[in-house]
Amino acid sequence: MAAASTSSFIPLKPRPTPRGLSTIAVLKLGAPLSFSFRRPVLAPARLRISCVWLCFKQAKPETVEKVAKVVKKQLALPAETLVTGDSKFAALGADSLDTVEIVMGLEEEFDISVEEDSAQSIATVQDAADLIEELVRKKCA
Repeated sequence: MAAASTSSFIPLKPRPTPRGLSTIAVLKLGAPLSFSFRRPVLAPARLRISCVWLCFKQAKPETVEKVAKVVKKQLALPAETLVTGDSKFAALGADSLDTVEIVMGLEEEFDISVEEDSAQSIATVQDAADLIEELVRKKCA
């Protein structure tokens, strides 16, 4: 009867590591083991796209909040005044001159340029946020 050996040695050659893979070597019971794992490759934040916002073409909540903050500042609204995406500039007391000042404040805040015809289509905070995200996407493209 043949005797079974409890330790066997299999020569392992290092494999070339493809880009994005890392190799971890482990020494266990005298036999080297090698594991490879793939590092996640993350796209820069400006390239990450969320399907939810693309499908509905609505601005991110963070953008709506920033727009609301600019609107409150431009209209000198009290801190307790609630400004949401559905808030209409006219309902907040803005006239046409105030709306122009709001658009100028948004251009400065987001480093964008809003065309006059686009500016005239803005009636709510959500409209402004949607337009801003569209302009930022075009600017980055």
